[in-house]
Amino acid sequence: MSTRARPAATRLTPVPPAAAAFRLPVDPRSAGQARKALRHHLQIWHLDGEPAHAAQLLLSELVTNAVQAQASDAAPEVGVRIAWADGRLRLEVWDASDELPVRNDVEEDEECGRGLVLVDALAGGWGVDRDGTGKTVWAELTVGDASAPCRAPAPAAAPEAAPHGP
Repeated sequence: MSTRARPAATRLTPVPPAAAAFRLPVDPRSAGQARKALRHHLQIWHLDGEPAHAAQLLLSELVTNAVQAQASDAAPEVGVRIAWADGRLRLEVWDASDELPVRNDVEEDEECGRGLVLVDALAGGWGVDRDGTGKTVWAELTVGDASAPCRAPAPAAAPEAAPHGP
């Protein structure tokens, strides 16, 4: 009996994971580090334009709020998770504070207090989930065709300042 080998199947191109998580120190510079990591993943997922800019602003506001809420607590880090699925980008920021974020009504000439006003204006939805150790503030954006698959990553350097794993 003869054995016939089958022709080799075409190898599948690995698809990058459509989610990433990392921790950042409780430091005012963490918002910039979060934006850098987000830009890296948006490039991999081929998401750009206005939704990408809005996502960076949203994540910056969420991280800044978490760092400020965490400043008086003992935990030295905030957690960040970003995920893209079904045409929606979800941004999550965890901190150990149980203090809920408050949307302020601010005057036109005030420099602070607009974070959640911006989040409310830019995000398709946002909210807060509490757990036993703190809270996760999340925001979602519609970022394109829900049927578009993740494509193979474009060559890009990984962000240097973003540690992995929450």
